[in-house]
Amino acid sequence: MLHRRLLLVLAATGLVLAGCATTPSSGDQPPIVFVHGNGDTAALWQTTIWRFESNGWPRERLHAIDLPYPLARDEDGKAQPGRSSSAEHMAYLKAEVDKVLQATGARQVVLVANSRGGYAVRNYIYNGGGASRVSHAILGGTPNHGVWAIKGFREANEFSGTGPFLTALNASKNAAGDEVTGPVKWLTLRSDNNDKFAQPDGVWIGSKGTPTNVSFEGPALKGATNLVLPRVDHRETSFSPAAFEATYRFITGKTPQTTTIQPDTPLVLNGKITGLGLRPTDPASGNYSNNLPLPGAQLAVYATDAATGARVGSAVHSKTVGADGLWGPFTAQPGTQYEFVISAPGYATTHIYRSPFPRSSKLIHLRADRPAEADKAAKSSITLTRPRGYFDATRDKMSFDGKALPGVPPAGAGVSSSKINLSQDGVRPIAAEFNGEKITGRTWPLADGHLVVLELTY
Repeated sequence: MLHRRLLLVLAATGLVLAGCATTPSSGDQPPIVFVHGNGDTAALWQTTIWRFESNGWPRERLHAIDLPYPLARDEDGKAQPGRSSSAEHMAYLKAEVDKVLQATGARQVVLVANSRGGYAVRNYIYNGGGASRVSHAILGGTPNHGVWAIKGFREANEFSGTGPFLTALNASKNAAGDEVTGPVKWLTLRSDNNDKFAQPDGVWIGSKGTPTNVSFEGPALKGATNLVLPRVDHRETSFSPAAFEATYRFITGKTPQTTTIQPDTPLVLNGKITGLGLRPTDPASGNYSNNLPLPGAQLAVYATDAATGARVGSAVHSKTVGADGLWGPFTAQPGTQYEFVISAPGYATTHIYRSPFPRSSKLIHLRADRPAEADKAAKSSITLTRPRGYFDATRDKMSFDGKALPGVPPAGAGVSSSKINLSQDGVRPIAAEFNGEKITGRTWPLADGHLVVLELTY
């Protein structure tokens, strides 16, 4: 039903073009640079890149960037260790685009961004010389008119619709009052009403009942092609099959052959091991996310039984990572569920369980974790996380240890992880299911310094 409604919306906006789905010609395959959102990583683009590859896009023309410190400052103009300003974000994107143009020999790139990443894209095109280097800009869920627009409330923050940063970005670019500039072609993707950062009520900024002065239409930009994807959440505006379909069509003018990820072999996996804080090797430097490598971390990879999460044999891959943080390459087996075990000084032994991988990827990033103070009394602490979307109790079929997901509200998509803290001793299977994707892990003991993560792919 969602796919059918999407096609109707696309037809209404003129994005559905005549003709059969075909593999794009070389001229339709410009390099694409993917830009993640606030606190996120390049790894979130893993499934999107798989979908482009499944439609014949060359892997070497698909580039996802990792902002070293991905969280925005509390006040954009005030230095804050471990946070990035809008100017730093834009400068990093500009440097990455230059690298891609040099590596590919292309004259222009396509920029595809989620959430805060769209701010860097707009800033680069408007103020950083990007207008001549970018052919298309696709912004998914970018809060272009703010997460809030309240006079006197945190206006120094990037996400304030009345603050100096967004006020400047949204200033009229021509006599028609457009908020975008040519010759770049612009597409915005937004939810109809299910994006936590485009809500008229302040529930997701800790001010339930207070008007944000931002509407569901907040991500739309005057002068752009603005497309509504029904019922998607904030991250799904970029990472869902519907978002891929709209993005592909906007870039190529053609319908993709498939929105399904096509299996491929051999399966060669790689990625970074990252940590937390200002300096990942220093536990005293904070527990916030970063995209910096964690040198010296040790990784062991085990094949597991899909029904019990138990290891099948000894480690199939192990490595102590160097300065670049890369833990691979590792050749995986089709249809096999894996457990990734990270050990590093100052961190818990982190067990990450993943469902089988359909294709190769260099974006299997793994993060070492530390237990929260509130969880330390538990016998075992298990987190279910969905990096590419949120949990919606009214929309999704899901369970965690056979029950409803703790911490997920009865309505609205605003939570992307759920945690179970067990009070019983012993190691046993613990399973989660989300819309058909199933993962089973083991309840490793927290008292012995273990944390467990069940990480969804879709």
